[in-house]
Amino acid sequence: MTALVLGLVLFLGLHSMRFVADGARSRFIAQRGERAWRGLYSLGSAIGLVLIVWGYGRTRAQPIVLWSPPEALRMIGSLLALAGIVLIIAAYVPRNHLKAWVGHPMVLGIKLWAFGHLIATRTLADLLLFAAFVVWAVLCYRSLRARDRAANRQPAPGEALPTAIAVVGGIVVGVVFAKWLHGWVIGISPWG
Repeated sequence: MTALVLGLVLFLGLHSMRFVADGARSRFIAQRGERAWRGLYSLGSAIGLVLIVWGYGRTRAQPIVLWSPPEALRMIGSLLALAGIVLIIAAYVPRNHLKAWVGHPMVLGIKLWAFGHLIATRTLADLLLFAAFVVWAVLCYRSLRARDRAANRQPAPGEALPTAIAVVGGIVVGVVFAKWLHGWVIGISPWG
């Protein structure tokens, strides 16, 4: 459990610098340069991610079960996670309506993905992992929207074809991962 917690602190801590300690980040970049910051950020994020994956995997050997979610919550969780994946894909498709409507689909998608997993899972490790991502996503999204308002930044208007590509692509990625890859990669098959 310690590795999981350390990984979350490192990974999400680095991904929180813009809204928790932007001044320290800016001073580091001013003193050492953008490349040094990106290198440190990337290395720290990679180490944090490895710790999260390793720590979470180790907890599966002796899970601390907190509750057993009803089947309805598991289904709702799957739909929320799928919607999250659609939004994450939308972050990479230029000029789509989802990006225009929510402004930051990646962060909102992570929030939905994590919340869907949070309500559908049952162990202490699940609670720590997914609740941490939900809290981070809420704070990050709020910070990004505040920066957009302060800069009077408006997202580009959406178009139908890129929106369809984002939605269909997200559904295909989500279904393929849930149906065939989730069990192989994570060890748990959400739909079977």
